[in-house]
Amino acid sequence: MKNKIIMKSAELFSNLGFKSVTMDDIANEMGISKKTIYQYFATKTKLVEATAIFKFECISESIDDIFKLEANPIDELFNTKDFIIGHMKNQKLSIEYQFKKYYPKIYSIVKQKQFEAMNKCVCDNLNRGIQAGLYRTNLNVDFISRIYFSAMGSMKDNEIFPSDKFNLEESLTHYLEYHLRGICTPLGITYLNERTQQSKIK
Repeated sequence: MKNKIIMKSAELFSNLGFKSVTMDDIANEMGISKKTIYQYFATKTKLVEATAIFKFECISESIDDIFKLEANPIDELFNTKDFIIGHMKNQKLSIEYQFKKYYPKIYSIVKQKQFEAMNKCVCDNLNRGIQAGLYRTNLNVDFISRIYFSAMGSMKDNEIFPSDKFNLEESLTHYLEYHLRGICTPLGITYLNERTQQSKIK
């Protein structure tokens, strides 16, 4: 029951926003009493926290699965970008804004979890890219990983990248090429160019 409540809440919060969805709304949607929800979550804030962590874990597992394949490091980043685009296409920008505004403590907790998970994956990608001769050997891996996380997150900031001027998919694609061209060796650039050309043909 607890997991069902979390999943239904995640759906409602994503579609309608954190502010407008009440515990009554969730109970009515599930055909249960509000008392049942309170047996598992003492407050709406606790439910929001559980829902946010649940969504983070689902996304994190999917990204982990991409990196566990240990594909070509350049392909790996493209596959990750495609997954993020697919996930964010169904997410309203206002949800991120509401989450940060109304639940700042939970937002900070989840953002830290996101950073820790992504930093591990990107550092691994960078190190394997260096070993494969695709990335330059003189890279500051920790620094670049943090820049990558920061830049990817900023794409969701409507003040920096207003949606009426910047298409999310195009912005992520442009940033990934910017990122790779800054860290690749001549061998990596050749592979990137070939991959980019193949994508245009498709």
